[in-house]
Amino acid sequence: MLSTQLSPHLLRRFGVLSVCAALLLPVAPAHAQLNPSRLPNLGDGAEVPLGVERRLGESIAREIYRDPDYLDDPVLGDYLQSIWQTLLASARQRGELTPELEQQFSWEVSLIRDRSINAFALPGGYLGVHLGLISAVSSADELASVLAHELSHVTQRHIARMIAQQGRQGPMVMGAMILGMLAASRTANASSMSAANAVMVGGQAAAIQSQLNFSRDMEREADRVGYGVMTEAGYEAQGFVTMFEKLQQAARLNDNGSFPYLRSHPMTTERIADAQARQQLLPARAAVATTPTHAMMSARAQVLAKPGVDVLRTIAAQANATTLLSASKAKQAGVLYGATLAEMEQRNFAAARQHLVRLQSLSGLELSALRVVRLLGAELALISGDAAQAVGLLEPKVAVLASHDRATRMQLARSRVATQKPAQGKVAATELSLWLNQHPRDASAWLLQASAYELQGDSLRAIRAQAEARAMELDYGAALDRFKAAQLLAHQMASEGKLDRAGHMEASIIDARLRELENLRREQALERGIN
Repeated sequence: MLSTQLSPHLLRRFGVLSVCAALLLPVAPAHAQLNPSRLPNLGDGAEVPLGVERRLGESIAREIYRDPDYLDDPVLGDYLQSIWQTLLASARQRGELTPELEQQFSWEVSLIRDRSINAFALPGGYLGVHLGLISAVSSADELASVLAHELSHVTQRHIARMIAQQGRQGPMVMGAMILGMLAASRTANASSMSAANAVMVGGQAAAIQSQLNFSRDMEREADRVGYGVMTEAGYEAQGFVTMFEKLQQAARLNDNGSFPYLRSHPMTTERIADAQARQQLLPARAAVATTPTHAMMSARAQVLAKPGVDVLRTIAAQANATTLLSASKAKQAGVLYGATLAEMEQRNFAAARQHLVRLQSLSGLELSALRVVRLLGAELALISGDAAQAVGLLEPKVAVLASHDRATRMQLARSRVATQKPAQGKVAATELSLWLNQHPRDASAWLLQASAYELQGDSLRAIRAQAEARAMELDYGAALDRFKAAQLLAHQMASEGKLDRAGHMEASIIDARLRELENLRREQALERGIN
């Protein structure tokens, strides 16, 4: 099945109560009016242009960005990107990721705050990973196996091929999904649909489920290509097999809904046998060990999924187990990290500091693990009200930051702003500008920069940064509103003689971006037939 299953919270917000629907409903919910003239034009279904597929994905991603279940956690995000970028490089080297496909598609991976074990691919190269998946896998290799499989669904154009196979029904199905989500997101009582509607939606989903499944050939192809991508990227092939084994074991249990990945990617004996056969062709290797870094990231995912106070207390209590001292280094790191974060979530800062000290005292941690521990220390300092300490922990590292270290940059900028000192805000804005020059699609960085400008009293740049953030989240309406507000302010400042040379340059940028977004919005309206 197309692996586009979102969390229950997201599905409820979209007005879809059945996970089995996999987001592709044949009709919109009762409160949505389907207008075929407003659907993307997919022609006769023989071929789905890359641009159309990308815009289709953007329509869905726009709603994900607005949902409370969407999570931008730089620490987990950096860990995920360290795997994702390696897989992209491997796919590029193998020729799976062509220059045209790479340029046209997004290749963005989002975190979803949900405890279920799931990952999904959307049209246009948008992918999502549930926190439950990160907390369940035992190694980066297992996580890489899932990401490589999802990546291969995209590079092999399985979504487009499935739409094409459905012929003219494809646009209707995909369009109904999008319009249904948009309508549900604007309906106050979308999450409280009647039981009758819930049954109806579930029945519709079941009726078309067979049409929406990736074919067995597609699943086998994603397995084969994904296996090659991950192994040539340097990940252990055993991770692919152990991930299958975990899912197979889950399939034997009474599935209570915690394993939606099983429904989107059923564990057939043939697929498992193929993975095991590939593994047997390789030299015998020792079992893939859990690293301290992965153990800490797994613990972070578990805590940030908001499992409830009782679970948080259980996580924290594990740090006091007498058996912990004899556990592996990775186990100790994961338990102490999770305990620190769990106490932070409960605002038990004294207990959190005690666990952190024990974590910091562990010897022999790899550099990536030491970085994660340092970030946790700064996070604890900031959340407990000592922004200056957080700055002191991270500031010395600025000069030697790796180009991909987004978490340290974001945490440092957030800490600088939290000091409420204009001088620190100025430094934060400058540092974020350097980052945004290389990563202009980072919406959270734009919002943080807006806060840094506000701290300095620079309203013009603050409003422009807010507008850029909305644009990067694909919310063009809100972006246009903010750009117009910035334009109005610039005109007012100019009339009062308060706009210096740098301000005039900023005003020019605002005017140009406003025209660009207005043209983009106009093009989208023409595509959908909106007057």
